[in-house]
Amino acid sequence: MMIKKKLILVLFFLNFYHFAFSNEKIDESKIHKNLRCLVCQGQSVADSNSDFALTLKIVVKDLINKGKSEDEIYEFLSDKYGDWILYKPKLNLGNSLLWILPYLVLLIGGLIILYLIRKNDKKI
Repeated sequence: MMIKKKLILVLFFLNFYHFAFSNEKIDESKIHKNLRCLVCQGQSVADSNSDFALTLKIVVKDLINKGKSEDEIYEFLSDKYGDWILYKPKLNLGNSLLWILPYLVLLIGGLIILYLIRKNDKKI
């Protein structure tokens, strides 16, 4: 009888530990602020009252209730609507090129200007 009580107590504390620590709370408003409303250009889903934004809020709530993590929610919405729906998209080859390309153009332009200046100095 004593072993059963101890076993029940251990199971209770394991269940409590699982609920208290492993099941992190997902901040719904944080997700809404990181999602761009596709109807209202430039507004987040949190700031928009369009039908699309209201529907997206319901979808996010359903995904949270299904136990999806924040990253899984972003991945689901990104697959469905494209990376443009996220204000902070994940770094990949396509969007890293967008960040690196202006610096490359600036560097190449600077090298061309430097070459033209040196070429002009040699003529004089």
